[in-house]
Amino acid sequence: MTSSKAIINIDVNDTIYERAIEPTLTLLDFLRIELGLSGTKKGCDNGECGCCTIHLDGRPVLACLILAAEAQGSKVVTIEGVANGEQLHSLQSAMVEEGAIQCGFCTPAMVMNGVALLKNNSRPNQEEIKECISGTICRCTGYTKIEKAITSASKEMLK
Repeated sequence: MTSSKAIINIDVNDTIYERAIEPTLTLLDFLRIELGLSGTKKGCDNGECGCCTIHLDGRPVLACLILAAEAQGSKVVTIEGVANGEQLHSLQSAMVEEGAIQCGFCTPAMVMNGVALLKNNSRPNQEEIKECISGTICRCTGYTKIEKAITSASKEMLK
């Protein structure tokens, strides 16, 4: 039995890609395998760990739970698209400065969630920050340094 391929056009990090894909290909695998964007991590592959968080049309989503074909015509931003060239996003810089990166596996998702929060709320309180990152499992930092980094980035962005 053969499956027919779907043709999709997706804007990923401000580059338009057209690909023929299997209808069952997840957006996560499309990004990692088809486009070679390995910053979005493949953890549980069933929406439990949050490590595959990307922005789809401006909102954070789990790429492992979305078929690539469902993203047809959408705008996707991955961790590779957060920085402005060599200029890191203020949250990326704050993550480094606060020591919020250990193994780094959850870091891209934490950044993607934090960037979305700061875009919609330039002065998040501690509870909003905790809620923002609660869907991503981190086994190394204990979340405190990540929370500090988001707070620090928030203050930096207001300058």
